[in-house]
Amino acid sequence: MSVNLEPLDLGVPIPYHFRCPISFDLMHEPVTIPTGQTYDRTSIQSWFAAGNTTCPITRAPLPDFTLIPNHTLRRLIRDWCVSNRAFGVEQIPSPTRPVHPSLARTLLDQASSETCTSQSCLSALRRLRRLASDSKNNHSLIGSYNVRRILLHILFDTNSDCFELKHDSLALLVCFSLVEPECVSIASEPERIKYLSHLMFHSLIEVRLNSAALIESVVSGTRSPELHAQISNVDEIYGGVVDMLKSPVLFPRALKIGIKALFAL
Repeated sequence: MSVNLEPLDLGVPIPYHFRCPISFDLMHEPVTIPTGQTYDRTSIQSWFAAGNTTCPITRAPLPDFTLIPNHTLRRLIRDWCVSNRAFGVEQIPSPTRPVHPSLARTLLDQASSETCTSQSCLSALRRLRRLASDSKNNHSLIGSYNVRRILLHILFDTNSDCFELKHDSLALLVCFSLVEPECVSIASEPERIKYLSHLMFHSLIEVRLNSAALIESVVSGTRSPELHAQISNVDEIYGGVVDMLKSPVLFPRALKIGIKALFAL
């Protein structure tokens, strides 16, 4: 078997064993799973976050999701990058230290706990936001722990009146891609859509933007024409999006989110 694949956008082909079997891109942080197969950390964590419990190559069930850094392979990849710098190959960045799985689980448990104070839950949620934004690895790891289900519960919990907690859960929720059942769970509940439409007129621009982003995600992820129409027929949503587009210079993110929301609707 040839050890090289065809070139991508580089002036030199990437060695076969330096490519992630999932993304087929050059691995930046190779890790080995219990079956002995090696993948790029971000790709395999995304695989797990999607609910898969098998090895992508062998399809063998995994006893656990332990990821062991393959330092030897990473050194080889690093040396190859240095040797081929003249061909446009960039040095792979040093990996940021990933959040420990036990810490991620603890913070999620704390954020969703009914026995903790609202301030304690809010503190855990904000720390999760910081960790998720630190690196793709952290984002993938946190996403693999049912974070979307937890955040949806916090956001739409009618027994809670801690608005800061709800707003922070919304901010973290829009950082993750919803699967269709989650989109349906929102689109099929008129009260949830009504709540999101009200948030689009909140005094804080971040809350308005995140609400529009979630609505766009829900509409795009819902295949049912009936549910799609149920959201599109809410006048407040259109009004909120149009109002958002009036300040693209002050809030550049508003332009991107607003246009995506209009196209989805």
